[in-house]
Amino acid sequence: MSKFYFGGQSGSVSSDDEDNLPYPEALPRSDFLAPTFSAPAYLSTLSERHQTLEDLRSDLRERSQALSKELLDLVNENYEQFLSLGSDLKGGEEKVEDVRVGLLGFKRGVEDVRRTVGERRGEIEGLLKQKGEVGSGIALGRKLLEVEQRLEELEDRLMVSSLGRTVSGSGIVEQNEEWSESEDEEDEDEDEELTVKGGVGGSSTQKLQRLVLDCRRVESLVQSVGKEHPFIIAQQSRLIRVRNTILLDLSTALKQTTASGEIGKTRLIKILNIYREFGADTEALTVLKYLKSR
Repeated sequence: MSKFYFGGQSGSVSSDDEDNLPYPEALPRSDFLAPTFSAPAYLSTLSERHQTLEDLRSDLRERSQALSKELLDLVNENYEQFLSLGSDLKGGEEKVEDVRVGLLGFKRGVEDVRRTVGERRGEIEGLLKQKGEVGSGIALGRKLLEVEQRLEELEDRLMVSSLGRTVSGSGIVEQNEEWSESEDEEDEDEDEELTVKGGVGGSSTQKLQRLVLDCRRVESLVQSVGKEHPFIIAQQSRLIRVRNTILLDLSTALKQTTASGEIGKTRLIKILNIYREFGADTEALTVLKYLKSR
């Protein structure tokens, strides 16, 4: 039997009076359903409830057992319906089929887009490759035109004729006009000085050096194009003729300068340097050996 205490001394209350005390009401279920329910806080609100802790524990235990029984009964009542839930579903096949068809259509659309992108990429790569080839062809054509132009200028200045064309005096004049006035003055001063001192004639070192530099530029262009190119192969005879003519002019200048003795020493050094720039050291040694053996 639960006992309740309403104040006063316990000894003054008889057992009959204790049996007649009111029994506390059951704890409302709604108190336990609060979202912010806290057991310690809830127990602190029961300070005015005249009930022993043991009675409260027993009451809560009975309530827990009752809830478990209610839950079990609820599951048993709806168990058959739960098991038949899958078989009771009807009419969803059409929806599933619609979703499946939609996914297949989307997949085909993605594959079509991917294939189109791949084709466009291949076309763009092909066009870029063609553009690169056209650019390379244009650059090659410019180099070939430059080779032809420089060769023609050298032939005009050296008065060397090639197959199908003749050297005109106007070509020589036009090329001479490209030289600066300072170079002409230096050439004239050098020639006058050598003529006064020892009568050394022939081409000036400035003109010889200019010819050598232009010929080396042509050879460099030929190397960049490639000696196997048909146009370069066709121009080999002209290149050899121009180079041999320059070597002949250098040989003539070297012989004349050597014959002048001490007054031509400075000019001799310049001519030998021109030989070196032309990559014709062997030819210079051959000429010097020939002159020494005479």
